Amino acid sequence: MNRQELIDKIAKDAGISKKEAGLALNAFVDGVTLSLEKGEKVSLVGFGTFKVTERAARMGINPQTKAKIQIPATKVPTFKAGKKLKEAVK
Repeated sequence: MNRQELIDKIAKDAGISKKEAGLALNAFVDGVTLSLEKGEKVSLVGFGTFKVTERAARMGINPQTKAKIQIPATKVPTFKAGKKLKEAVK
């Protein structure tokens, strides 16, 4: 399912226009993004949790030259599926 298909599904299920569904989806994505930028987590009970995880610095190998390189520490967004979502996928 792509973004437009999701907007169509939201509009149909909620009985709203596609424009309103698009605005609602954009508001959701923006809200999650802003929370993660602040270092906060977003929990949707039954669906899952979005949070920021820190990756430690580590050594890597350049596959072309086989030289060792230092990979710096970084922060990445992660998603952990909730119980209902996990059960739905089984």
